[in-house]
Amino acid sequence: MRAAGRPVRLGLRENRLQFTLLVVVNVCVGGLIGLERTTVPLIGSETFGLTSDLAVFSFIIAFGLTKAFTNLAAGALTSRFRRKRLLVTGWLIGVPVPFALAYAPSWGWIVAANVLLGLNQGLTWSMTVNMKIDLVGPARRGLATGLNEAAGYTAVGVTALLTGYLATSHGLRPVPELIGVVFVVAGLALALVVRDTAAHVALELAHHATPPPTGEDGGLRAAFVRTSWRDRSLRGASQAGLVNNLNDGLTWGVFPSCSPSTASASPPSA
Repeated sequence: MRAAGRPVRLGLRENRLQFTLLVVVNVCVGGLIGLERTTVPLIGSETFGLTSDLAVFSFIIAFGLTKAFTNLAAGALTSRFRRKRLLVTGWLIGVPVPFALAYAPSWGWIVAANVLLGLNQGLTWSMTVNMKIDLVGPARRGLATGLNEAAGYTAVGVTALLTGYLATSHGLRPVPELIGVVFVVAGLALALVVRDTAAHVALELAHHATPPPTGEDGGLRAAFVRTSWRDRSLRGASQAGLVNNLNDGLTWGVFPSCSPSTASASPPSA
């Protein structure tokens, strides 16, 4: 099988350039979400004077719900659109996010930015991991997923550290949030350059296709029942993922809010 004059092969070594580009793309994906980890809860309490915990957590709720439903829809969307198109769309949706975080005139703008961020993350993170899996084939799916998650979450942590440092030197806004412009520009540029993996999917289906489990129609209801109840291993993984994400969301909102104020660390006016 050939794509645009090039032979299509499955494997990490055979597709190392495209795989590496997708790893860098997911660094940008993780970096964009890392923008919020340190400063946004403090922006809510110190810049906009929010006193209710629910109000401060509203941006996390908006992000979480939007990303969850986007993840759910991503699978169905890949049957209608190519992965690269969805990846580029996700980055285009994310373009306003750093500017909204840096210059939002009210907390409602922050919440709206997190709806866009949820759409961005649901599409870009899902597509990067799917495209990596497409490239390496069935023998290296675990490795591809691991490298994807390692790149993304390392970027989340490093960016959170960097924004915290910038906040102590330059204040909560706009400098820490504007580094997100670098992630958006780089992520979108690389998404436009990377090749789609439709030919790799077709090659794998031609050689490694397997029928669905007996008695399952492959629909959403069947998948939900299997992963949430019938399959013991998948049920455990689903429950662990739920608890992990719940803990992550709570620490995201609680820890920055409990930290010393950064407002006093802003450079004094001349």
